[in-house]
Amino acid sequence: MFKEVQSEGQHSGRQNGDVRLRTRVEWESIRMANISVGTKGEYRTLVTSDIATSFLGLDDARVLSTPQMIGLMEKTCRDTVLPLLDPGYDTVGTHVNVAHLAAAPLGSRVTFRVELIGVNERRLEFRVEASTEAEKVGEGTHQRTIINVARFAARQADKRK
Repeated sequence: MFKEVQSEGQHSGRQNGDVRLRTRVEWESIRMANISVGTKGEYRTLVTSDIATSFLGLDDARVLSTPQMIGLMEKTCRDTVLPLLDPGYDTVGTHVNVAHLAAAPLGSRVTFRVELIGVNERRLEFRVEASTEAEKVGEGTHQRTIINVARFAARQADKRK
């Protein structure tokens, strides 16, 4: 469960000084019981032309691009915890610290493995890794934050006004 935190001096209406504190988003409704350190996920994909670099000019030099590798690490983290969240909640990426260690050539199969290594209120931290059959091609950490999708969308709509 998330703690409620006072927002802009507003009280919840309780008496005798028993003030419930709230955030702008009421996180107390999220059930976190199923999200725990040690939760793991995996995703496999083939390096195809749509996720490989093309700027090198030679087909033999085409490899999994760094942005695509990081994006697939993020996807694997999201897909790992999404089924554990209440309906209407999701996660967004907030921090990436990843090293691209080796090239994964066009046609190779890459396995992405993630493990939840930290939970701090609505913030989640993952260890991430990408490997081909031959070697590790990327590793690092990734942080995500749990959001209420409808409230997040409303805030983004307000920003466009």
